[in-house]
Amino acid sequence: MRPLHHSGSARGPAAGYVEQVHADESPERSTGALRRARAVYRNVPKRKMAWLLLKDTVNSCIEYRVLGLAAEAAFFTLISIPPLLLGLIGLIGYLDGWFDTDTIDSIRDNFITAAEAVLSDRGVDQVARPLIDDVIRGGRPDVISIGFALALWSGSRAVNVFIDTITVMYGLDGHRGIVKTRLLAFVLYLVALVIGMVALPLMVAGPDAVMHLVPQTEWLVRVFYWPVVLLLSIVFLTTLYHVSVPVRSPWREDIPGALVALVMWVLGSALLRLYLTNTVEGPTLYGSLAAPVAVLLWIGVSAFAVLVGAAVNAAIDRVWPSVATAAARRETEDAREQAAAEMIRAAETRRAMRDAEGEGDGDQNPPAEFPERWTRFLPPGDVRSRLRTRGPHGGAHDDHHGDRHANGEGGGHRTGPGPGNGTGPGDVGDRD
Repeated sequence: MRPLHHSGSARGPAAGYVEQVHADESPERSTGALRRARAVYRNVPKRKMAWLLLKDTVNSCIEYRVLGLAAEAAFFTLISIPPLLLGLIGLIGYLDGWFDTDTIDSIRDNFITAAEAVLSDRGVDQVARPLIDDVIRGGRPDVISIGFALALWSGSRAVNVFIDTITVMYGLDGHRGIVKTRLLAFVLYLVALVIGMVALPLMVAGPDAVMHLVPQTEWLVRVFYWPVVLLLSIVFLTTLYHVSVPVRSPWREDIPGALVALVMWVLGSALLRLYLTNTVEGPTLYGSLAAPVAVLLWIGVSAFAVLVGAAVNAAIDRVWPSVATAAARRETEDAREQAAAEMIRAAETRRAMRDAEGEGDGDQNPPAEFPERWTRFLPPGDVRSRLRTRGPHGGAHDDHHGDRHANGEGGGHRTGPGPGNGTGPGDVGDRD
């Protein structure tokens, strides 16, 4: 499931203003434009600006189906965990010289206990326990290889959901190719995997585990443990947002979304814990599925928080577009307009050929999706906007966006006052 790729690129006076500065290639003009834009923006009440950004963020979450995409990312993340753990167990079996017997037995018992929470007694005795024992002894390299392959595919697929959605939120869909996007998702998943293997156990265990490892720094751990965890989480989320956008903008501009995502994740996790305490723990209708359902819900809450933070950054970028993102959106829109013009010319050529051959009246009611029919009874501007909704490669999108273009509501994908549509005060600024 992919986010809807819309033709509107959320452009307003701010985007055009920045693009003109970018075209002039003049540092003096760029600095002057930035000062003038910020001077105008100082007159906007902060409450009104916060309301406009909030409304734009909510509209983005609804328009791009953030809840459904978070569920998709959570699903692929969940199915990547078992094969990944199985592969890691296999590595421990091959590296048994580095671990003592007690450590390996403890890891084995923990995995069997986790399997008992999901599988029946028969499944544990006939499937899970023999498989784990074989893998630990190093006798199943095929299982280890397949496990890592499945984990890398499904995990990178989950990361690809974040990258693709963030790109679309910025109005830059199609700016980065599919191959580059999947390679970036693969690299980010590997990086997140390495970081998670070190950070997650420490975060779950808490400061007591760190003090046990380094007892001489107990007071430092008590004071700086959670601030360091929060700081590293913000850095990780900001970097994810930064590299997901196809064009480079200042790294610090993605910090607001990371802060929002972190706050939402903490609140969502607390509410989810309260819900699970009252519904899943103890006797429940879920039965043996209670544990994976709880994990899936927690991953879904985390993914939803990350995507909402991305929507916040995209809303801010529509108010204060950086030179790079504004120029990239302009380039994307120009490519779509050129593709629409080529489709119109091709449709007119085919119609002229049919008229010349005396077949002009032979097909009075072709299907509505044919550009030829559009060119017969719609104004040229309406035809161009409707064709533009099909994207540069002819892929159909929502028709109501073409209608809004036809009604003269601007090149953006927002209607009414607010950031990015040219009617609110937020469309007058840019960022350096």
